[in-house]
Amino acid sequence: MLDRWASQPVEDVADGLILFDGVCVFCSRWVRFVLRHDTARRFRFMTIQSEAGRALASRLGIDPDAPETNAVILNGRAWFKSDAALKVLGALPATRTLAIGRIAPKPVRDPLYDLIAGNRYRIFGRTDVCMIPDPADRDRFVT
Repeated sequence: MLDRWASQPVEDVADGLILFDGVCVFCSRWVRFVLRHDTARRFRFMTIQSEAGRALASRLGIDPDAPETNAVILNGRAWFKSDAALKVLGALPATRTLAIGRIAPKPVRDPLYDLIAGNRYRIFGRTDVCMIPDPADRDRFVT
C-alpha cells in the first residue's frame, strides 16, 4: 500500500515554505515557535486558507477545507505529518537534536500526529481569522 503522505517532489515552490492551517491555534503556535527559533530566517509561511494556500494544498493532496496535515517544502520535496515537523525541527539549530525522533518508524509517528491533528480544534481551539504576524515577521508570510 502506498503511503499517501510520503514525501513528493515539488517544482516551482520556494524552499523553506511551511503550509499550515491558519485558523488552528495549535498550528499558529507551531509557526510562532518556528519564527522564534529560525534565526537564519530560512522558513516562510502560507496559510491553507489563503487563495495561494488552497491551491498549493490541493496540488499536494491536502483538502483545504479539512486539512489533515501541514506541509513543508525542503530541497525540492514536500514533507507531511510527522516528517514535516521533524524536518523543520532538524533545520533549526536550537532543536536539531529533536529530529532524532525520525528513528521511530513512520507507522508509529504518524498515528500520534493524527491523534493530535484530528483533535486540535477541540483541544487547542480555533479562531475565526488566520493569525496576524508581528510587523517584523510579515515579510515571511506568503499570501
